[in-house]
Parts: sequence; C-alpha cells; structure tokens
Amino acid sequence: MTARKPSRNPSRSRKTSDGVEVPPVQQPVPTEITAPAVASVTAPPVIATDAAAAPPRPRRSGGQKVQPAPPLNGGDRGRLLAGEHHAPHDLLGAHLTRSGVVVRVLRPFAHSVTVLGKGLRAELHEDGDGFFSGVLPVPAVPEYRLQVAYEDVEIEVQDPYRFLPSLGDLDLHLIGEGRHEELWTALGARTMEHQGAAGTRFTVWAPNARGVRVSGDFNYWDGTGFPMRSLGSTGVWELFVPAVGEGALYKFDICRPDGSHTLRADPMARHAEVPPANASVVTASHHEWQDAEWMAHRGDRPVHEAPFSVYEVHLPSWRPGLTYRQLAKQLPSYVKDLGFTHVELMPVSEHPFGGSWGYQVTGFFAPTSRMGTPDDFRFLVDALHGAGIGVIADWVPAHFPRDDWALAEFDGRALYEHSDPSRAAHPDWGTLEFDFGRKEVRNFLVSNATYWCEEFHIDGLRVDAVASMLYLDYSREDGEWSPNEHGGRENLDAVAFLQEMNATVYRRNPGVVTIAEESTAWDGVTRATHHVGPGGFGGLGFGLKWNMGWMHDSLGYVEKEPVHRKYHHGEMTFSMVYAYSENYVLPISHDEVVHGKRSLVSKMPGDWWQQRANHRAYLGFMWAHPGKQLLFMGQEFAQGAEWSEGHGPDWWLLDPSYEASPDHTGVRTLVGDLNAVYGALPALWQRDTVPEGFSWVDGGASEDNVFAFLRYDADGSPLLAVSHFSPAVRHDYRLGVPEAAEAWVEVLNTDAARYGGGDVRNEEPLKPAAVAAHGRRASITVTLPPLATVWFRPA
Repeated sequence: MTARKPSRNPSRSRKTSDGVEVPPVQQPVPTEITAPAVASVTAPPVIATDAAAAPPRPRRSGGQKVQPAPPLNGGDRGRLLAGEHHAPHDLLGAHLTRSGVVVRVLRPFAHSVTVLGKGLRAELHEDGDGFFSGVLPVPAVPEYRLQVAYEDVEIEVQDPYRFLPSLGDLDLHLIGEGRHEELWTALGARTMEHQGAAGTRFTVWAPNARGVRVSGDFNYWDGTGFPMRSLGSTGVWELFVPAVGEGALYKFDICRPDGSHTLRADPMARHAEVPPANASVVTASHHEWQDAEWMAHRGDRPVHEAPFSVYEVHLPSWRPGLTYRQLAKQLPSYVKDLGFTHVELMPVSEHPFGGSWGYQVTGFFAPTSRMGTPDDFRFLVDALHGAGIGVIADWVPAHFPRDDWALAEFDGRALYEHSDPSRAAHPDWGTLEFDFGRKEVRNFLVSNATYWCEEFHIDGLRVDAVASMLYLDYSREDGEWSPNEHGGRENLDAVAFLQEMNATVYRRNPGVVTIAEESTAWDGVTRATHHVGPGGFGGLGFGLKWNMGWMHDSLGYVEKEPVHRKYHHGEMTFSMVYAYSENYVLPISHDEVVHGKRSLVSKMPGDWWQQRANHRAYLGFMWAHPGKQLLFMGQEFAQGAEWSEGHGPDWWLLDPSYEASPDHTGVRTLVGDLNAVYGALPALWQRDTVPEGFSWVDGGASEDNVFAFLRYDADGSPLLAVSHFSPAVRHDYRLGVPEAAEAWVEVLNTDAARYGGGDVRNEEPLKPAAVAAHGRRASITVTLPPLATVWFRPA
C-alpha cells in the first residue's frame, strides 16, 4: 500500500498567510452551486510524497470498470508538484482519448476521489503524491463533479480543470499591447459565473515565472493542487476556481526563474486584509450610487474658471478610530459648513506602514481596509458628493516599497521596477521607482488612475512626487545616473507616461482634474500634451499644479519679525512674475506642518495674539492671491501643535469648556467666511489663470509691509485686497482705485472681533476722491488694521 501523509483536519486550528493561528472553523460541505460567489470549500493542502503508487486495480463506473490512466511522465509530474507547470489544464481535468475519457485530479491528502455525473459514479485510481486518475468508458466528456474523501470528511466540488479559459482574446491582446484601460476587469480576482458555475477567476501578470499557483484560506494556504495556466505570450496566468467567493483570502505562489518560491499579494487586488496582515481579499461591489446629478454636472465649468478651495485630510487621523461610514456622517457636514468646495484625501490606497501616511503603497487598487471595505469607501465618497463636496485623492505612481510580499521583484526578476538597479532605487525613500518605459507597467498605472475615477467616482487625482519622476538625476550625484538618448537629464519614459495618464483620464472621465505636486520649473506641466513648448516637449497635460515656490516664499516672509519683513518684501510679490506660467494651486499642506516645521500659527512671530493675527492675515492674502487654495486639517482653527498621524487634530481646542477656545473658533469662523465670500465673488476665481484677472495697486510698499492689488471677474468687476503685515494701525492710507466705482465697502476684515481680532474696521462706504495715486486718477483712504487683510468691493 502507498504510504500516506496524515491529512489535515479542516476542523482543527489553522494559520493565516502570515502564520497567525486562528480558531477552528466548521467547514460546510458544498453542494450544487446555483447562487453567485459563495464560500469555497476545497481540499486540504498538499504535501508531496515520494512513495510509489500502489498497483492499479480496475474501479467501477456505473457498472463498468474504470481502467487506470496512462501514467504522467516524470517531467510533467515533477513540474506539477513543484508548481512550475505552464499548462496544468493539459494534464489535469477530463480529456477525451481513443480509449475513453481520461480524468486526472491532483488532491493531496485525499483518501479517494470519485467522479460523479448523470448516471456516472467512478472512483479514480490513486497514483501517489496526491494524484488520482482513471479512464472512464464514456464516449464524450460528461458534466461532472468530484467527490473527495479525506480522513474524516467527504466533500463534493467542481473540478477547476474542466473549465475553458475565463479571460478572452481581446483582453489578452490589449494586455499584450499595454493598452487595456480597464485592466482591473481582466487581472486580479473577479467573482463570476463561468460555464454555469459560480466562482472566482484568478489572473496575474508574471511573465518571468516558471509557474504560478493560487494559495488561500480556501485551500489552507497550500496551492499545490491549484496550479494556474499560462495564457500565450502575454505573461498572464489564469485559473477559475469554482465555489470561491467574496471574502476569500488569497495570494499567488510564484515559482521564480531559479526554482524558488515566493508568496505574493495580488498587485491588482481590490481589497486587502487589515495591516499588518497582507493577504488579498476577493471582493465585488454592491454599492448603489446616489450621485448621478453630481457626476452629470461636475464638469459643467472648467476647474480653472471655477471656485476651488480644498481641505486636505488624512482620513485615519481626522477623527481617529472612525470607519468610512462613520466619517460619512461627520466629514461632509464639517467641510460644507466651512465652505470648502473639495476635500483632498491623503493616499487611501492600501499601505503596510501607517507612518508613511499612505505614500508607500502596496495595494494600488485597494482602498485601505483600516477603515472598512471598498464599498464603505464608496459610501463616503457618495456622502461627500451629496453634500456638494468634490473628492480629490492623492495618487502615488512614482515609487513603491520593497516589501517581499508585494511588487518588488514580483516574479523573481525586476518587473514593476526598472531592471537597472541604479534607475530602480529611489535615493530618498529607500523605495523602488516604477519602470515607466515598460508598456505593461505603464498600463498598470494608467488603468489605476482611471480605476479610482470610475470605480470610486473620484473627482481629481493629486499626483505625488512628480519632480522625482521627471529627472534622471533627481537626488543623485554625478556618476549615479545616466543621461537619456539625447544626452539630457529628463526621464523621457516618465514624461510619456504622465502624458498618457493625463490624456486617458481626461478622455474617459469628464469633469475630473489632475493636479501635479511638482517643485521645479519644468515647462508645461499644465499645458496640453499636444502643445510643444520651447524645450521640445509637449505639455504634461495636468489641470493644475501646486505652487511650491509661492508656498516657500510666502511662508519665509511671514515667519520673519515685522521689523525685518521690509527686507524680504519681494518674497511675497515674486510669485506674480510667474503666476500665469501654469494653472496653480496655493498649498499649505501636511508637509508644511510636520517634522519640526511647526504648525501654521506656530510659524508666526510675536505673542499669541500676534501669531493668530498673522495667521488670519496670511489666510486672507492666500485666498485673494491668484490660484486655487489648499489648507491642511487643523490649520483652519490655528492648532498650535504639529500634526501627528497618531492622534490627528487637537479638536479639544474648540471645546467651549476650554477658556481659550474662542481664539480657535474665531479662526475657524474666518475660514468659513473666506470661503463664503470667495465663492460669491467671481473676481477671486474666474480669471485665476490669465493676467487680465489681476493688477497691482501697490506691490512696492515694503516700508509699510503692505500689499494691495485688484482682482477682476470676466465682466471686469473688481475686488480690492489689502494685506498689512505690520503690528500698527495705519489711518488714512491712500490707495489708487478704478474710477468707475462710486464707493467701496469692506466685505471681509481678518481683524474683525468675531475672528478674535481687535475690530479695527472701515464701517462706512469709502468714496473715491479725484486724487491720483498708484498710477490711477482716483483713490480712497482706508484704515489698515494691524496684521490683517481687508477686502473691498464696489458698493
């Protein structure tokens, strides 16, 4: 008799993919599947044995003998057991031959396997090492199931190897071309009905693998009995597994070129375990969207000609401990009350280390499970749209971490990363850079961008670390990089990728905006891809670009003591030299309030009153300056401490029982009023990107620390903004204004008492006098509060 290894009892405790012991689970016995996506029960895991098979004896098949099947040759048998066979369906399953139908099954630990069909019951011969086979005396391949008996349980299952490929030729062609814009529908794990059976199709791109197997909780994390087949020359491997449905955990067991094995999470997984666990999860969406009107009209007005005020949020720490659905009850109303038009979510893609804030992604297609399921995240987006709030997601296509269960050397060789180690290694973050020149990698990323827009109704993508992608010498010294084919330092592959990504996203998703975090003077970041600039490149095709120069210069100015600011006056005016070179966003982001940089209010000089006054004046200047606005959470109420992902904003500062809470609620009230007035006055946003929307009144008043300018809407209606960064009151301060206005009224004053200021106001309408000033024939005299910004409009 053949020696058998002891079977693993399904009712005993078992381990997850990470080796964590879990309690026993009662395993149901599957029956005929009629409903979609039910939990799978298949054979326990395989442990190969070298014992020889017992001499074959004929078995009965509906009254007839089941003859032994011809033995597998040693090469095929060994390759199947080693997980390195490219065509397991050629050997396993049922195949018509001249002598009958040969059925071969690989079910390690099974005591017996019986083929069941209409009028058919045939026990197969045991061939050792978990193989069972036999020749059925029937003229054609029947519809059949397998009855598999183990030491203490007998189950009835579908045979995965009786099914034709579940991925079509068009999908494979598009994958091979690197042009599958809906790649998530072709690769990964997808529940489906195939040839009358409900189950899950597993597909993965691993062109360097010698073999791939599916391993999961449905086979006790041993994929020996579940080898996948290679589909042509595309590098795609596929297996349809009946009776595996939503909630199943899985990974891919990949045989590398050197014959070693690696267990990997699915690069295309749309759901993942809660970190630190890292298995992929089979999922399907059942969310019913309620935002049809929002989606239909979000693109009615071009973003650069629309109000666009963004509240940046780190979801896990905004209200620590809340789920996506709980956030949906609080975040939309809070953002709407403050008047922001959009939220920007720091990366929500799955990431193993919370301290990376989401910027080191391992699950590019999976919203992080820390706060719920993908449908829970859809629910949050739906709720924000219902409140009239657009949703921008941070997207990180520049690099990925080196975790050995994720993308790094995925199939044993450089695959997603560049094959040149000097090109692959990111010098700043210890991560790996994507190989933007490889068509399949580019396809992976482009489809990922469209995925978030289409599957989660995201309204914009803020693309992280664009500068690190554009330059071959980024953070590299001489000798650490090689020039491009033209001898330059531009990464031509990255340029082509960004152009393709932007063109694809805008074509497929009307109303979506892409935003570049790009810190250099690269020409044409927000220029159309088909418009070639002086550098010989077409535009990158982004809709907006973060104005990092404005952020750096303006913060450098306000951090100075007022007595020294006159020597740095140009730092506040220089942005207007290049303000119309791109379509800009003015960002006060998370990066400016961490790692010793201090919160926005804590950057300001002076005592607590002056710090808050500077903070308010700066926000008034920012909202009036050409460009869109972005403010990170906690800065809307002048939090004094730096942000920490561990505890989030200091909400206690707003508690009425805290005696200084009015200092913070006042600033939050100002932010709400800034957004309200901003949204109501097109002069502040309608012509953000053209010079006709701005003119200086006085940009040279360095001795007074005053900046005065006019903004105009499309009809020419002006708004006068005056920022005063000295701690003294200035009475009868003369400013030249357009002659057409009969009077000017104050519409916003950051020194108002309700904001925590000294309430130095211009309460009466200001009538122009025929006194020339600042190159204009009419002028008004105003009272400038200390450390304040004041807005005026024609009465």
